Amino acid sequence: MRKAIAAVVLVFILALTQGSFCQPNDRTEIRIPDIPGYLTLACDFHSHTVFSDGNVWPTIRPEEAWMEGLDALAITDHIEYLPHKDDIKINDFNRSFELARETAAQYRILLIRGAELTRDMPPGHFNAIFMQDANVLEKKDYKEAIKAAVDQGAFVFWNHPGWRQPGTVPVWHPEHTELLDNGWMHGMEIVNDREYYPKAFEWCLEKNITIIGNSDVHDPIHMAWDFQSGEHRPMTLVFATEKTEKALKEALFAGRTAVYNGKYLLGRDKYLRPIFEASVQVNSYQDKPTEINVQLQNSSCVPFELRSAGKIENVSFPEKLTLHAGKTVLSKVKLEEKKPSPKEIVLPYVVENLLIAPDKGLPVQLKVTPTTQK
Repeated sequence: MRKAIAAVVLVFILALTQGSFCQPNDRTEIRIPDIPGYLTLACDFHSHTVFSDGNVWPTIRPEEAWMEGLDALAITDHIEYLPHKDDIKINDFNRSFELARETAAQYRILLIRGAELTRDMPPGHFNAIFMQDANVLEKKDYKEAIKAAVDQGAFVFWNHPGWRQPGTVPVWHPEHTELLDNGWMHGMEIVNDREYYPKAFEWCLEKNITIIGNSDVHDPIHMAWDFQSGEHRPMTLVFATEKTEKALKEALFAGRTAVYNGKYLLGRDKYLRPIFEASVQVNSYQDKPTEINVQLQNSSCVPFELRSAGKIENVSFPEKLTLHAGKTVLSKVKLEEKKPSPKEIVLPYVVENLLIAPDKGLPVQLKVTPTTQK
């Protein structure tokens, strides 16, 4: 009996040392192309640890971020809300950042110092990132707290603006006007966790506020999103000149962002259009006088759902197209008989899951050049 137990233990130890039971860390790359002049950086600027109301140790957050393909992460533990304070000594609001710094460096994750100001509505919760010291944000008056962040050069954004609002629809209060007019509110979450706020998206476009989307994760990330089924956390895409903290901060203040949420990209036309154009390659050949075969290759990780935006005389083309992520789709364009083939056909579509405003997809043109296949 003892020999049998010893054999089982030996097999178990050998399996562990040879990796049979332990999978090495691997990274799922986010295949969203760079745009002209800028790198596309995937970022999450809102996450929590046990040093406020989260349920993981700080070192876990950058490792999760690396595995999911992110480039930058901010740990933004609450200043005012500390439910674990009886179990964890919290006398320094920079501590979670300091604990995670070495792990972030190991994984080449840009770790951004941050904190969440936790106030009733109005004005609600705000994140401040790119500070030197989070401790100075511990103020009784929310205006003094935000000013203390701004005085350090922080980028400040309004979190989950639908929080504690009827139907989670954001409400703009005079307090928000004052913060914006003072230059103390730079961004706004249009996506937080699984909530999307079309009204906040509208405000960002109207008031020139930087568009932000974050996870606000509290539990281990795999408990919040099912990666096996293809889910991912919401994230902010930042278009920066280089992968540095300085360039990331400059891009946020300049408003060069979009949000990647599920199958959707949300942002301004000038950023979503070059992403689509860099992702999609159109190749066509004509082996029949009345039919053109069109191959559409999508090299990104985002599926593009296209709907026809008009008609073309003497030309028939699909009303709907889905360009699956990382795949090539074959489509057909049909020409009317006894008509000469045009040198170029421009197919008008709207990409319904690339939103440039609430309920407004990105208009695009697919250029088909008929050539005879050899």
